[in-house]
Amino acid sequence: MSRSLCLTRQCLGLVTRIECVIKPLAGDNGRWTLLCAAGMSGAQPSAIKAQGPFYGPSVAEEALTAIAESLALQGYVECGEPPIWHLHLQAELRRVNGERHSQAGAFQWRPETDGQS
Repeated sequence: MSRSLCLTRQCLGLVTRIECVIKPLAGDNGRWTLLCAAGMSGAQPSAIKAQGPFYGPSVAEEALTAIAESLALQGYVECGEPPIWHLHLQAELRRVNGERHSQAGAFQWRPETDGQS
């Protein structure tokens, strides 16, 4: 399966769009995240979510496949248009990477020796 996906569904004359992409997390540690944006086609996304971390791209691809299958049951079909929310998803990736970096820096790995020689 591809590492990106764009799905749409028409309902009552409105087109709902979902874009998903799998990206590696910062730090070159083999962890990946699945980013999804959803909203009305032709507008800004109304929701952006990140799932993971996943240990390896194949695990993230399995999650993306499961999401795609679930959405297909709800009437979503693959969209041939290019992604329109790439920048929104990139901003979410930066946020997730920044959050993970600040959390990692907040831990004291050996507090019993902190400040002692």
